[in-house]
Amino acid sequence: MAMSPRVRKLALTAHVTASVGWFGAVAVFLALAVTGLTAQDALTVRSVYVTMGVTGWYVIVPLCFASLVTGIVSSLGTTWGLLRYYWVTVKLAITVLATGALLLHMPPISHIASAAAAPDWSRDTLAGLRTQLVVQSAAALVVLLLATALSMYKPQGRTRYGQRRQRRNLLGA
Repeated sequence: MAMSPRVRKLALTAHVTASVGWFGAVAVFLALAVTGLTAQDALTVRSVYVTMGVTGWYVIVPLCFASLVTGIVSSLGTTWGLLRYYWVTVKLAITVLATGALLLHMPPISHIASAAAAPDWSRDTLAGLRTQLVVQSAAALVVLLLATALSMYKPQGRTRYGQRRQRRNLLGA
């Protein structure tokens, strides 16, 4: 189903906005994670982890789903299609896997946010998880950068499905 040029631009604008927002929110999350790991002031550290919980659930998760949904809508309404080109298919796989990983990592983030809000919080509480948040945030940025690069460079190559569709269209035309 082809979209009109206006609708296509609207869908693409929504997708780019959600994707860039997701990337930016993860960058902020990484900055907070590093601050939480390295800051000496207990109040700063506690505040960082509480903020990370809010940021994760109310900014990163919604932007992640918005990016996924708008990407699917955009691809279905253009000649790129959802499964016709390898770069689109790989980007979809990256986004679905990143969404799953995010949802798996949100409970530990909620746990550290709750622990930071508790009166018995100390700077050494959950040190392993605090380090893990830095590593995972940095890895998430690399993954999102890879998805962005695929969108910009659009490596050539049709999937088998895309090749069959192209042949069918040429024969039917």
